[in-house]
Amino acid sequence: MDSSRKVSFEILSNTSSFEDADGSSLFYHSNSDPTRNQNNLQSDVSFQNPKSQKRKKHRKKKPKTPLNDCTVIPEDPVNDHDNAVVSSEVVFENRSDLNRRSYVSGGSATSVCTVTSDNVYNKGELRQRNVNGSEEAESRVEESSTTTAEKQPQQRMSEANGGVVTKLETAESLDWKRLMAEDSNYAYSVEKSPLKYFLEAMYNGNSLQSTTTFGDEKERERVYDTIFHLPWRCELLIDVGFFVCFDSFLSLLTIMPTRILISLWRLLSVRQFNRPSAAALCDFACFVVLACGVTLLQQTDISLIYHMIRGQGTIKLYVVYNVLEIFDKMFQSFGGDVLQTLFNSAEGLANCSEENMRFWIWRYISDQALTTAASIFHSFVLLAQAITLSTCIVAHNNALLALLVSNNFAEIKSNVFKRFSKANIHGLVYADSVERFHISAFLLFVLAQNILEAEGPWFQSFLYNAFLVFMCEMLIDIIKHSFLAKFNDIKPIEYSEFLEDLCKQTLNMPTENGKKNLTFVPLAPACVVIRVLTPVFSAHLPCNPVPLRLFWIVILSTVTYIMLTSLKVMIGMGLQKHATWYVKRCERRRHHLHYD
Repeated sequence: MDSSRKVSFEILSNTSSFEDADGSSLFYHSNSDPTRNQNNLQSDVSFQNPKSQKRKKHRKKKPKTPLNDCTVIPEDPVNDHDNAVVSSEVVFENRSDLNRRSYVSGGSATSVCTVTSDNVYNKGELRQRNVNGSEEAESRVEESSTTTAEKQPQQRMSEANGGVVTKLETAESLDWKRLMAEDSNYAYSVEKSPLKYFLEAMYNGNSLQSTTTFGDEKERERVYDTIFHLPWRCELLIDVGFFVCFDSFLSLLTIMPTRILISLWRLLSVRQFNRPSAAALCDFACFVVLACGVTLLQQTDISLIYHMIRGQGTIKLYVVYNVLEIFDKMFQSFGGDVLQTLFNSAEGLANCSEENMRFWIWRYISDQALTTAASIFHSFVLLAQAITLSTCIVAHNNALLALLVSNNFAEIKSNVFKRFSKANIHGLVYADSVERFHISAFLLFVLAQNILEAEGPWFQSFLYNAFLVFMCEMLIDIIKHSFLAKFNDIKPIEYSEFLEDLCKQTLNMPTENGKKNLTFVPLAPACVVIRVLTPVFSAHLPCNPVPLRLFWIVILSTVTYIMLTSLKVMIGMGLQKHATWYVKRCERRRHHLHYD
């Protein structure tokens, strides 16, 4: 053992139960006594340096009662490296401030220890110094009592009355296996056998409980909304939007020419030029754009573009169609803004004063030129897109199916997994309605090309391909909006509100935001349709004589106009009636007279 053996002990509280009859206190301690002070007295052990001893000598000493003979408890002999026996002595002095000293000497080691105890503040210090040649070690332990008089009143009473000191139990060592077995947070025991684990997993609840949870009524409602409630509301909204676009297209081909003819008739009959109204200027601007677009498209060689596109591979067809679709959406949005600007200039020109007439005329002409250029570019994009779709339909290598699958699922990928607000979904539904009308125009182009160039039975094949295109488009729109509503927490009732806004737009009723959400410019599709149908009519006209050809042109144009006008009246009146019924139905629902 080390020659500089440490001496550790604690001093019991100075209570009346350990006092002699003559007031002296006698303690019997060994150097290795483990007894602790149960009353949380903190020992203060410090070295008595010479300076402190001098202070105590000058201090006025109180009379002391004679101590009994100091008892010396011999230690068991211990051999150190010098095989010398170390003798220990513990000397206690009974002082009023409980200052005690202990000198332990023997062999080559000397230990000096001073204990200072204060019962008032429950604080103590233990300082020990071992001297062994030139080596010197000093340790200091400070213990502070955290027991207050409010928390432990019984301990204070034991201090005052000299309570019996009890022995603290030694803390047990930490058994990790027992802790895991007793702790409820550990579901898996280290001693569990594989068979027991399998039986517990088989009989404890759901087999997928680790990865799934039980749903509630809200989850069930979301599932049925995604499958049943939302698809038919979404399809109804898109169909109504399609017919609104069709009605606008028919208005451009029927109402606009009629109003222009009426304006010219009035001008010729009155023989006096009056400032035209804003509506007349708008109609004239649309007629100029339509005439320029049809004239330029007539100069386009469709067969050349068709063979250029047909020479591309299936992947290139997919890329070309997607690029054209992107440009279509861009020009559709930009064309709507430009047309609104043109109508604003027409209204300003109709209502301006004579001083500002020159300014508004130049503004109207510049807006007219910009609108014409944007519509012509849009017309060429739609024509190229129609030729691409026709190439896929005519091809015999399943190019149409590959185009539809790749294009539609790319649309799902680009829209479904993004965060959309209610307003964005509202605009997306209207964009799907416009896209469906454009697809109808493309199929009309394919029909015209088959009438002119197809050989053999082709009508049945055309119907099958047209049905496939429409069904794929309808299915993709339903899937897209169903999961968009699911991921963005959009209820099916929101689509009913979208339909109500569209019905109010049809009735020219003011909406909440003060503007119409469905923006459709039928100028470019009208240019494409006229360009496609003109060769079909020309193929059935007699070549000679010229007067007879002109006669048949007038007859066919009149019949076509009557058919389009009748269709316009039917669709327009149907939309008006449906919009009126649906708006009233929504009002009754708000007043709790009808539940959806």
